[in-house]
Amino acid sequence: MSRLYVVATPIGNLGDITLRALETLKEVDLVACEDTRHTLQLLNHFEIKKPLLSFHQHSKIQKVEQIISSIKAGQTVALVTDAGTPGISDPGQILIAAAYEAEIEVIPIPGVSAVATLVSVSGLKNNEFDFVGFLPHKKGRQTKLREIVQSSKPVVLYESPYRIKKLIKELLEMGGDQTVVVGRELTKKFEEIYRGRLSEVLSQIKEKGEFVVIFEKKHD
Repeated sequence: MSRLYVVATPIGNLGDITLRALETLKEVDLVACEDTRHTLQLLNHFEIKKPLLSFHQHSKIQKVEQIISSIKAGQTVALVTDAGTPGISDPGQILIAAAYEAEIEVIPIPGVSAVATLVSVSGLKNNEFDFVGFLPHKKGRQTKLREIVQSSKPVVLYESPYRIKKLIKELLEMGGDQTVVVGRELTKKFEEIYRGRLSEVLSQIKEKGEFVVIFEKKHD
């Protein structure tokens, strides 16, 4: 049966890939990926040779239709992102939704998630949290920031090295010196986890790598 496999890949340390992910990547006919160069490095490391098709946030609807047509024609396809689990803050959900509409079976191959990685070592007192992905760069950013600082739950988000200090300053100005946990380059050689008040983390943080941020409002 033709299927779409949603395959989680390492966010840094290649040793984090699962045996099931490797088996799936070896068995599928085609790999749809965010960046073919990045995924080729991953496949080469594990000596897997498969045709690659780019599928990213700038892909047009024709690319979705092409992948769906390939599956309907009998091919099995693996969807991967550059790092982590597809469909979380990337365009994977567009393809997954199209697969369901086409009555194609979608199978998750779970593994690493940057969100779960940081939450697991955060020491959060609250078992619940909200995940908001990447914030808007301009339009709607202030509204989203206000929602974050007013939230009764911890909020998890992604940020780039170019805006990480700006984000911390904005949270500090809008919500006061609350608790924050920041993961930089998680699972990689230069992994760092910062935990403390926003003002403390702001003075320590390096503007390099990819970031996951947990903002936790203190309660009286």
